[in-house]
Amino acid sequence: MPLLFLFPHLTNPQKTYTIYSMENFRKAYVRTYGCKQNFADSEKITGLLLTLGYIAVKTPEAADLIIFNTCAVRENAEQRVFGNVGALKKLKEDKPELTIILCGCMTQQEHAAELFKAKFPFLDAILGTNIIASLPEIIKSAESKTQKGAKVHIAEAGGSLDEDVKPLREGEFSANVPIMNGCDNFCTYCVVPLVRGREVSRTAENIVAEVKSLIAENRKDILLLGQNVNSYGKGTASGFTELLRELDNIDGEFIINYMTSHPKDCKKELIDFIAESRNISRHLHLPVQSGSNRILKLMNRGYTREQYIELAEYAKRKIPEISLTTDILVGFPGETYEDFKDTLDLIREVSFDSAYTFIYSKREGTAAADFDAPASAEEKSAWFQELLDVQGKISERSYERYTGKTLRVLCLGEGRSDPKLLTGKSKQGIIVDFSAGAGSAELRGKFVDIKVNKALPWALKGEII
Repeated sequence: MPLLFLFPHLTNPQKTYTIYSMENFRKAYVRTYGCKQNFADSEKITGLLLTLGYIAVKTPEAADLIIFNTCAVRENAEQRVFGNVGALKKLKEDKPELTIILCGCMTQQEHAAELFKAKFPFLDAILGTNIIASLPEIIKSAESKTQKGAKVHIAEAGGSLDEDVKPLREGEFSANVPIMNGCDNFCTYCVVPLVRGREVSRTAENIVAEVKSLIAENRKDILLLGQNVNSYGKGTASGFTELLRELDNIDGEFIINYMTSHPKDCKKELIDFIAESRNISRHLHLPVQSGSNRILKLMNRGYTREQYIELAEYAKRKIPEISLTTDILVGFPGETYEDFKDTLDLIREVSFDSAYTFIYSKREGTAAADFDAPASAEEKSAWFQELLDVQGKISERSYERYTGKTLRVLCLGEGRSDPKLLTGKSKQGIIVDFSAGAGSAELRGKFVDIKVNKALPWALKGEII
């Protein structure tokens, strides 16, 4: 007797259920590039594919349908996509019935979509960012093979939140929850407003309902996603602090994380609330990008180094156990070594736990793409290495302040480096490895108190109390 599966129509709960047997399933491979928002989009794509009779596979060779969800934020991400798409040519030749689709931020750009279409004629469809709801029709058309070459589907960026599509989540105890889409900031180096459109926020009612259901499923590590979460609910009575307050009041123990915060919109009232909250993360990711006021103005960031430092110091004063991380961009057009030294000085003064560091990548359509860039590639690389050296020394000792203290940790299971240890995540977003003794298998998915006895640059070690 064949094994049967019952799936609801996730895009329309009013429709009847569809029954699939294992023999009916087709296989889909979804590969994601870029940020957490892209991964959240891919979870929705995978969830939608499930309702269409697909199951996920881990290799493109095993698939009947391949979808690449692309990223346009940095050049190296785009180059990886080009290389990996090119590698599919042989696979398509050996398996002509294979359907290959590209979507996401990179292909929302018309020039990139046309380049893919010309360079890779074996593609079946090229989509933009607002495609999830229309994906069933596009897949059906692509699979029919009625035309040679890819059909391009690009709508105006923004405006779509795909509220009716239920994601197929990957994490056992974690979950991504987009609370908004798009961005209104127009930093001069950033392509996001061009490919995701202007800001659109979900209702607080829908977000709270989703988080409640996730907690009921024993998901304890919730990540709220938005390009600028601090401007959530712009123009409404429900701002980001009010949303966090509602989520914090949900029964149970869990962690509410969020990213990314924009310094110009991160208010002291938000920090005050987090300091008194039960379940809001003690990790603040606050991208500074540069320590030079001149460069910050050219970037259109909307704050000064002095304002940033004041905000960081306020957060550390109000929440002594906070973990503070950042993004830094090296080699922005017009940056000099004097500007770069301002960034190094800011890093030393603020003392970040860690930093995501990047060399500036020119993005077509952004204002900075037309700026003069006097520094050479060799100079930028040298500055970048100097930045890594300075931040590396700070990171090496940053976790030492937790030694001897007790942290509340969500147990995630066995440690990667040592199966005798368990690993977990603290409310500061720090990985903690610990010994637990008998009955440790029962701790997965539960919160425990850990006495920290050793600090490493990337993690903490301790023992359960």
